[in-house]
Amino acid sequence: MDTFDLIIIGGGPAGITAGIYGARKKLKILLITKDFVGQAGKAFSIENFPGFERIHGLELIEKLKNQLKRFEITIVEGENAKEIKKNKNLFRISVNKKDKYFSKTIIITSGRDPRPLEVPGEKEFLGKGVSYCVHCDAPLFKDKITAVVGGGNAALGSALDLARYCPKVYLLEAGLKSVADELIQERVKKNKKIEIIYNAKVKEIKGQKFVKLLVYQDQISKKDIELPVEGVFIEIGSVPATGFIRGLVDFNEKDEIKINLKTCATKTPGLFAAGDVSEIKYKQIIIAAGEGAKAALSAYEYISKNE
Repeated sequence: MDTFDLIIIGGGPAGITAGIYGARKKLKILLITKDFVGQAGKAFSIENFPGFERIHGLELIEKLKNQLKRFEITIVEGENAKEIKKNKNLFRISVNKKDKYFSKTIIITSGRDPRPLEVPGEKEFLGKGVSYCVHCDAPLFKDKITAVVGGGNAALGSALDLARYCPKVYLLEAGLKSVADELIQERVKKNKKIEIIYNAKVKEIKGQKFVKLLVYQDQISKKDIELPVEGVFIEIGSVPATGFIRGLVDFNEKDEIKINLKTCATKTPGLFAAGDVSEIKYKQIIIAAGEGAKAALSAYEYISKNE
């Protein structure tokens, strides 16, 4: 049985940083991730990460990933953790029916999954005009009219990204105003391809084989309005990706993993959590990276004390 000192679940800034710090402590590490994109990789423009005045999210992740790969770390990409169990002092992580891995410690940095709209047509047209990832799918909608649903930084960044490909982008905001940073709001308002629609509650996505219409209700007039679009990008927030970890950790009211804020430790000895999946207050890339470093150092300290 091949046993690791540390298994990291997730390939975002927290997971990558944990890997770098753990490797520098000469830990035997396995990192399991579906991909190295995550929330940060989908960002249109990042301007608050020290060392870069402005950088595309995917470019930043690529730089972090390249640094990680300088170290002796085993990486399993394209897989999700399915289940974690602990037997005495060892954790067992299942990724599918065949592959299981064992480790002395674990750091969960699985981040968050997109929050669905939960309206008729959303599931039916997923992959047929409905998307949760502008970075992944924007080029597929070149010369097509599209819509982005949401009012935060991610939604506005997605609208700007789509405007590079599309002649018209509708930005539907449920409230009276956007909650995004002023700087990105200014850029969106200056872009003539983007039309902002406030007080818009999405009711349905319609089409035949592919999306053709988005139906929303004007919450002031209460009238239903149809927008002819071929793409609908949903950016209304996210929920913690924690389905595989039930039983070994406690959760707060937001379904985030409860941790010791000094060490990133969960209620299970040897099990740590870092980044947006945890209960840390501010969900920022730089903070996630710092939490990943903290968790790796805590895991190293735990191993040293127990050996």
